[in-house]
Amino acid sequence: MKKTLLFLLGFLFYLGSTAQELTVGSYNIRNKNRNDSINGNVWQIRSKAIANQIKWERPDIFGTQECLHHQLVDLEALLSGYRWIGIGRDDGKEAGEYSAIFYKPDRVELLEQGNFWLNETPDRPALGWDAACIRICTWGHFRDRKTKKEFYFLNLHMDHVGVKARSESAKLVMERITKMTNGGKKLAVLTGDFNVPQTNELYSLFTQSGVLKDCYTCAKDRFAETGTYNSFDPKTYTTERIDHIFVTPSTSVEAFAVLTSGYWTKDTNNQISRRTLSDHYPIFARIKF
Repeated sequence: MKKTLLFLLGFLFYLGSTAQELTVGSYNIRNKNRNDSINGNVWQIRSKAIANQIKWERPDIFGTQECLHHQLVDLEALLSGYRWIGIGRDDGKEAGEYSAIFYKPDRVELLEQGNFWLNETPDRPALGWDAACIRICTWGHFRDRKTKKEFYFLNLHMDHVGVKARSESAKLVMERITKMTNGGKKLAVLTGDFNVPQTNELYSLFTQSGVLKDCYTCAKDRFAETGTYNSFDPKTYTTERIDHIFVTPSTSVEAFAVLTSGYWTKDTNNQISRRTLSDHYPIFARIKF
């Protein structure tokens, strides 16, 4: 009887340590822009809606793109229970946009962190190839406190103009993640605004690498009624996904979603308008390592 009880307890412990879901995500939040007061997409308003959306979804870890330093500070204040890592892309300190990673320290433990730029000199900020902007990738090495499994989480924003920059950036990222994961044998998640849809040949560089797979295509359940870029227009529909979540091959993808949540504002004439929270829809996936 005693042996049976110990076996059952051990079996339950095994299930608890191996069957835990981790919710991951990617969110291009859009930088606080000088035209916000003109077009009505005011950061002070939409930041609260973004924070409420994240608190409802309760991701364990997610990448953000385009946030400026003060926006990250605002979100951190609104998102109790989260911390973030990252640096400004322009100077490696606080200047320019971040590719920051938010995480719940009570769920995942940060073991190590770093950054590299998407250019010919990845250890320092500079424009890469034909890019219009300096671009950066932030990464963290984490341990899941429930399963004790370690994984890498990388988050990036590839250039929106430079074709060569996107191509070379993709190769650089794949070189780094292949080395980190020993060819996909170790666990990893790669998120970001890739500015490349699933029909682009660069997308195949990730999905046909043998190191990564797309959570969208591998998900057992999917809620994705549109693509990811909306240009702040809630009526926009697209089949293209330029924001992606990639994971290493052994990862089980339970569900994937593109969330089209919105909020409403009223103008001086009491006219009500529906707005999107950002010019990109966030994407989330529930995965099991």
